[in-house]
Amino acid sequence: MDFGLSEDQQLLEETVRSFLADQVPITRVRELRDADCPNDRGIWRALAELGVAGILVPEENDGSELSLLDAALVAQALGHAATPAPFLTTAVMAPVALRAVGGSQVGPWLGGIAAGELVCGVAATETFSIRENAGVALDGGVLRGKAMMAIDALGADLVLVALGSDRLAMVRGDAPGVQTTRLVSIDATRCTSELVLDGAEPEAVFDGAEDVIARMLDAGRIALAADALGACESMIQQAVAYAGERKQFDRVIGSFQAVKHMCAEMVAELEPARSLLWYAAHSFDALPDDAPLMACHTLAHVSEIGREIASVATQVHGGIGWTDEQNLHFWYKRIGVARHLLGGPEYLRNRAAEIQGLAPAA
Repeated sequence: MDFGLSEDQQLLEETVRSFLADQVPITRVRELRDADCPNDRGIWRALAELGVAGILVPEENDGSELSLLDAALVAQALGHAATPAPFLTTAVMAPVALRAVGGSQVGPWLGGIAAGELVCGVAATETFSIRENAGVALDGGVLRGKAMMAIDALGADLVLVALGSDRLAMVRGDAPGVQTTRLVSIDATRCTSELVLDGAEPEAVFDGAEDVIARMLDAGRIALAADALGACESMIQQAVAYAGERKQFDRVIGSFQAVKHMCAEMVAELEPARSLLWYAAHSFDALPDDAPLMACHTLAHVSEIGREIASVATQVHGGIGWTDEQNLHFWYKRIGVARHLLGGPEYLRNRAAEIQGLAPAA
């Protein structure tokens, strides 16, 4: 079987990458890293005009209603450019969850997402990792508690909050009783927050949402793996380019066998991961029973090779690779945070074992 990207998918990937190269160069990323939240609404609206925001939104809500594989190609392009954008949450996780719960209430939200008018954060870390006794509950019709590592919640119009593992709530980002504080991490291109809810009234509560939350996390993990893979691609390309320019002993360092091996090994590690990612994204729509397992394996694998590729690419650059001036650290840190954002490799592999009946459920 010949499995590859269609012409439309190749065009989508080329269009997004060309836009990002032109409109969001690394100099722009540097400017955004010092903002309260690096997600720039102007960039997001421009991406929405390309159809990025509504890529998984139904056509009846003015979206493109494409597949998760298409969304993964966009995520890969965003990772390749180290672009700060709420794509993971607003364009992937939120639409997947809202489409799964259904109902007339979600239509306007999906339409607002597709138009680039609504940014939706997601607070679901406590479904797989609880820190500082965090957790949010519905108490007398209002939300109380704390969610850690809420993704893209700072400045968001809406936030999807997991209430345990079987209930979801939608709350306005500016509602009374909602307080969002950015958590400082090594990755300046992604916005994570502490979300404190003290009597906040939800816009909606979705009961019996265990399968919805699980599917939302599967989609998020596949998209996050694609983002990290795109960042790895960029680091390899930069390392190869540098090896072809930097001279030592009157020879470019790329002519030395040791450096050749370093670059070749990075490519050899990355290419099988691309096939794994494509299959995982394809399975999400075509083989949904396979998707939970593939999402865990894909993010775990890309996280592991990503750490190695990021380190080796920086080593190829020598001492300058570790400096702020060089820019490599934007991708290095993006890969590092992606490794833990929706579950680290250890958790994901254990979860994969549970799915296969090879380990007892936690």
